[in-house]
Amino acid sequence: MLGPVILAASRSDRMRRLVSAAPVTKQVVDRFIPGETVDEIVPIIEDLTAQGLELTMDVVGEDITTPEQAAAARDAYLELIDRLKGLELGTRAEMSVKLSMFGQALEGGHELALANVRPVVEAAAAIGTTVTLDAEDHTTLDSMFAIHEELRKDFPQTGCVIQAYLFRTEADARRLAANGSRVRIVKGAYKEPASVAHQDKAEIDKAYVRIMRILMEGSGYPMIGSHDPRLISIAQELAARAGRKLDEYEFQMLYGIRGDEHLRLAAEGHRMRVYTAYGTDWYGYFMRRLAEKPANLRFFVRSMLTRG
Repeated sequence: MLGPVILAASRSDRMRRLVSAAPVTKQVVDRFIPGETVDEIVPIIEDLTAQGLELTMDVVGEDITTPEQAAAARDAYLELIDRLKGLELGTRAEMSVKLSMFGQALEGGHELALANVRPVVEAAAAIGTTVTLDAEDHTTLDSMFAIHEELRKDFPQTGCVIQAYLFRTEADARRLAANGSRVRIVKGAYKEPASVAHQDKAEIDKAYVRIMRILMEGSGYPMIGSHDPRLISIAQELAARAGRKLDEYEFQMLYGIRGDEHLRLAAEGHRMRVYTAYGTDWYGYFMRRLAEKPANLRFFVRSMLTRG
């Protein structure tokens, strides 16, 4: 029941100030966001890949209000790619991008976001890796899918994200699975109305399984974004039924959550990719991590009370 409240707080300037000012906040944020700069994040990348893990990197930030901020977000990703070039990791380190960071919500936002994200995708391809377009709230998805389709004309490995709680997603999954896309499926972490999204956890889980089956039986590359042991087990079963080899799909989990499970899956031969965010504009990302799972919120509150 607290999830929608926390998601509403993620858009509140007053709550942003209160949470940011709390002495314990940085300690807890560091659990999910291990650095603010490229210099701080490179050792994290090297450590995780040395353990047999793969990464998708997210430069956090969404509340873009000017074209100049959108250009700065583009440049932050280009800086990251420049540093990744020297590590020679190829697809073991890819990028995740939110088109809102590239100006999608501004006037002429669709064209602006496409113009800003294209050089990031080009630069990623030049060092042997790729980019996945993150899904945001339902009002942005038609634009995101159109940009995804346009980018795939020149860069077919460009991925996208679909959200199981949305009613539209099964149809999106069928379309994407049929055209060979790289698709990450997640449950969904935005506050959506009952007119467009399941509200009950059990219904979301059922939808997630139905969509996984569509992806596993299709011609694309499924990326299973979940920490749920039951869904991970079902994914393995569906992959086996579909005759998929271990390198024909992957698991993705957030940095700071179930680290032992990351290593277990990698040790079993699975591709295990860690979604690793960094940057200074961490508030929205952090609040959605709290909303997704009660244990995350308990961890934060317990830390605050202990410090208090």
